[in-house]
Amino acid sequence: MRGRIGRPGLIGTMARTAVVAGTASAVAGGVQHRQANRWNAQQQQAAEEQMAAQQQQQSQAQVAEMQAQLNAMQAQQAAPAAAPAAPAAAGGGDLMAELEKLANMKAAGILSDAEFAAAKAKLLG
Repeated sequence: MRGRIGRPGLIGTMARTAVVAGTASAVAGGVQHRQANRWNAQQQQAAEEQMAAQQQQQSQAQVAEMQAQLNAMQAQQAAPAAAPAAPAAAGGGDLMAELEKLANMKAAGILSDAEFAAAKAKLLG
């Protein structure tokens, strides 16, 4: 028996089609796998960048808050330091001037009610 020359038979054509389809399926699966890995990597990088940006904003907010607290503390320390210097310059003899200064300090929030009462009692008696 002589083999056919030329075109393959039905089984040969089916085998070739199966090989081509299998190869195409394997290549498509590899492409999908790589695309999924790239997409996951991009999503992870975006999430990391967003987290870093949030941390930076929180750090900046904390620094601003600490700076505000420092400024407030410095203002509180500077105000009482200036207040005792003024009565010393006046000589401390003028009772009305002293009471007026205490009232101004209380109105400015430098002295609490208890501190004001104690200072007033000390002046008067």
